[in-house]
Formats: sequence, C-alpha cells, structure tokens
Amino acid sequence: MHKTNFSYLLVALVFLLVAIPIADDLGQISVPIARAAVFCVLLIVGIWSLKGGGRFFSIGMFFVVTGIALNVIAVTSHTPFFQYSSILAIIGFLLVTISYTLRQIVFGTEVNANRLVGAVCVYLLLGVIWGLTYSIVELAMPGSFDGVTTAQGNGWNSSWLYFSFVTLTTLGYGDILPISATARALAYMQAVVGQFYVAVLVAGLVSGYISNRQNG
Repeated sequence: MHKTNFSYLLVALVFLLVAIPIADDLGQISVPIARAAVFCVLLIVGIWSLKGGGRFFSIGMFFVVTGIALNVIAVTSHTPFFQYSSILAIIGFLLVTISYTLRQIVFGTEVNANRLVGAVCVYLLLGVIWGLTYSIVELAMPGSFDGVTTAQGNGWNSSWLYFSFVTLTTLGYGDILPISATARALAYMQAVVGQFYVAVLVAGLVSGYISNRQNG
C-alpha cells in the first residue's frame, strides 16, 4: 500500500481551523468566499494525500470535483439545495480520507511519527465532519441549537467548528446548546466517539511508539 506523508494533510487541517475563525473576525472579505477558498485548499491537499490509494483516490476525486463545483454554486446562488449538496459532498470526501488514513495507521507493525500524525489528522477530521453535520441539522431544522444566531445558522462557519471541538473534547462550555433531539443525539455520539478514539487508538499508538524508541 502507498504510504502517505500525513504532515501535509495536518498542515491543511490546521490552516482550515485557524483561517476560518480569522476570516469571520476580520470580515474584510466575503466570508462565504473565504470559506469556499479554504475548503478548496483542504480538498486539494486531501485528494493529493489519497494519491496511490486506488479506489480511495477515484472515489475521493469524485467527491472533490463535486464538492468544489457545488461549493462555488452555493456561494453565488445562496440556494439551500446547493448548500446541502456541497456540505454532503465535502463530508463524503472527508469520510473517504478517514477510511484511507485509518487503513494506514491501524494496520502494520511499525509505529512511527507519521502514523501518529495520521492519527491526529483523523481526530481533527472527525471534528470537521461533525461541525458540517451540525450545520446541516440547523439548516434543515432551524432552532436546533441555542446560542447560534440566524446568520450563523444559515450555512456553516467557525461557530460550528467551535461547538464541534468543544463537544469532541467534552469541554462543554455551554454557550451553544443542542436543543432538538437530533442535535442532542449527534452531540453525545460525538463525545463518545472522541473519548474512545483517544483512549483506544491514539493511546495505543503513542505507547507503541515510545516502546519502539526505547527498544531501538
């Protein structure tokens, strides 16, 4: 299997998580356009990381092309159908990326720094996916969350990333609250997945990495 250097994907994810909040705060350029541009960067780096992945690359390429096209249309038309479709296409690509990354970090005997970086990438990707999912819930059922304004709920932005990672890490500040049953279900499912992921996979990889260093 082609071995991927996950450092590039990690840099793209960190860029996404930093650039979108900054764009929201500055407000000097069109925020929807800024989000679309940032996500295009993530998708391009992500598809490059799938290079050599066979069917993962083919499926990922389909979602990337579809996601970028729908994202551009959604930004210009503000049509709910294209907003839903673009987010779903991005989620589909991120799920493909997670599947491919997990295959490389779970299977194999050598525990190295690259596999640890891959594990971190999966964790961040989970946060991004749930953030996108929360935005879809709010679009479909306005009022599913308390603490999110109408403008913030119309589409997705840094508020959803913030709430997603606060939930994933079980910080639970309480400034944004899930109200609907669907929103609450997604929130507690994310908290459970986040805790088990860190406890089982990341802890195992880190301990294996330290053990290999000591034995080497």
